[in-house]
Amino acid sequence: MKQVLFKDDDIIEFTTLQTQCVYLCEKKMQMSYKYIKECSKELASKLTQRGWRRFGHYFSRPSCEGCSECISIRIDAKDFVWGRSKKRLDKKNKDIKIIIRDISLSDEHLKLYEKYHIYMKEKKGWEYYKIDDKSYKELYINGSLSFSKEVAYILDERLIGVDLIDIFDDGISSLYFYYDPDYRDRSLGRYSIYKEIEFAKKNSIRWIYLGYSVKDNSSLNYKLKYEPLEKLKNSPSINEDAIWD
Repeated sequence: MKQVLFKDDDIIEFTTLQTQCVYLCEKKMQMSYKYIKECSKELASKLTQRGWRRFGHYFSRPSCEGCSECISIRIDAKDFVWGRSKKRLDKKNKDIKIIIRDISLSDEHLKLYEKYHIYMKEKKGWEYYKIDDKSYKELYINGSLSFSKEVAYILDERLIGVDLIDIFDDGISSLYFYYDPDYRDRSLGRYSIYKEIEFAKKNSIRWIYLGYSVKDNSSLNYKLKYEPLEKLKNSPSINEDAIWD
């Protein structure tokens, strides 16, 4: 008997109107969404394999007419080979304590999140929106179940980085990472990806799902440096096979 992952009334689906693309200034963007109040680990995994990204109860995927610049990628953690940069970062960050725990919220989280986004606004022109408890919960805590974790990077009892991930049987979905820009010389973003790969190798997990890469966007094209990797070649429905190459 075929397993039923969900009922039709369990999911609310909608697509936004076209707006200015946040990744490429000369483009328009349109996003498709699935709102899933109680999403199982299996369904979340299948959606992730098909290019959907989870934030709270919402899963989103680009559905831009005539544009396919956003490409879902995943790192092959099983066959990933460490280079010299891994040793350098391990040495540089050996004084950092790393804790994997349930996703949480504190004043320290909000202050770090705000500090990071103010820095990215100045550095890369990101739009800045002040976040509060409610917004953070909607984005990162709501919808998080047993498979959702927070990787906390702590230095001298101070939170300096937060990596939000979903852990599935086949892979880790890297949802969002933010850090204290005062420690930008430690390359914490790259270090966090290495730590995800390290965790995946130790736990026989094959893939690291990094979300979208956009060739002409410097905030996203760095992901292509992590090889071996695969790119999603189609936009399949939940009942269609995902084609990765």
